[in-house]
Amino acid sequence: MSPTTLLWLIAGCLMLQPLSTDLYLASLPHLASDFGVTPAAVQQTLSLFVIGFGVAQLISGPLSDRFGRRPVLLAGLGVYIASSLACALAPSLDLLISARFVQAIGCCTAAVVARALIRDAFTPTEGAKVMAKASSLLSLAPIFGPILGGYLQVGFGWRAAFFFHTFFCIALAGAAWRLLKETNQHLNPNAIRLGNLITVYRRIASADFFWAFTLPGALSYAAIFTFISGSSFVLINVLGVPTEYYGYCFAFGVSGYLIGTLVCRRLLTRIGLARTLTAGTTLSLFSGLLFAALVLAGIEHWSVVVGCLFLTMGAHGINFPCAQTGAVAPFPREAGAAAGLLGFSTMCAALVTGTWVGVSHDGTLQPLALTSASIGVLLFGSAWALRHRRSVPA
Repeated sequence: MSPTTLLWLIAGCLMLQPLSTDLYLASLPHLASDFGVTPAAVQQTLSLFVIGFGVAQLISGPLSDRFGRRPVLLAGLGVYIASSLACALAPSLDLLISARFVQAIGCCTAAVVARALIRDAFTPTEGAKVMAKASSLLSLAPIFGPILGGYLQVGFGWRAAFFFHTFFCIALAGAAWRLLKETNQHLNPNAIRLGNLITVYRRIASADFFWAFTLPGALSYAAIFTFISGSSFVLINVLGVPTEYYGYCFAFGVSGYLIGTLVCRRLLTRIGLARTLTAGTTLSLFSGLLFAALVLAGIEHWSVVVGCLFLTMGAHGINFPCAQTGAVAPFPREAGAAAGLLGFSTMCAALVTGTWVGVSHDGTLQPLALTSASIGVLLFGSAWALRHRRSVPA
């Protein structure tokens, strides 16, 4: 494989996650009305997805260490295709939630393998740059996905988003089948044995340098998940943005992520991995505090939500490539397990955030703004407290 081919496959695998969450965001308020349920009940389609995504990574990562990246990736893509079709055909909210859980298993397998592929093929410094490039490409999904999702909702209803998931993954699976070569040169026959698995996860979890990158990365994802889970309700239901225009608002905000990944690539070359993460977490803090200050000052306008989303996404575009590479780099022979534990931690943070956003929604912007500010403080504080433990091997 050429580096360019591998880059596009990695980007395609990582793109499944934002497509799975962002493409149907404009449909969330309509799901509530169609099924006659509360916003908190609809949030379970996100919450159960997050649970499935997080838990399955603890298994799919070691599976790729045992059997190789290629077969595990193809199996995960197959699960995603079948479950996406089940989502599209679900006759009730309960069945939709169940299918979303299974969809998350396939999605997370693709994401874990993508992260492990980077550790297999590149040094930590080059891996961070490749991750930033892949993040630039995958930003197309959250930028254009909500726009497409809004029009799909207006034209065809919420099921259309899941049919799109199905067709996209079929194309990705075909490309992986034809182009992907095995990159794991150290297959571990003991990788999925329970005793060995516990030992490996205990060793990874006891490493301070792992958490020095994982904790800020998880909180950075929680910061953007605040907007992913809550922005459609506040923009459409509270601020009166038409459904077909919601996607444009979200896309503009997410364009900050693309800019953040481009900035990340420049900063990595100039100041290194650890200091780049410090810059990103500082921007996260500023964004969260600004959102809360504007809302508490009585400025409740769609531009406030979109502008702070832009800044939060920009910070995440800097934070997450650094966090993913820095957390996995010290574990070349357990890259799948390390990537799985990183992803599990990230999804735990997102689950707590998404659940809280759904429960705390009161028809105003204040709960969303205060949640964003709180996460910004925690993110900056965690990065500052662990800044001396960010040692990454060559």
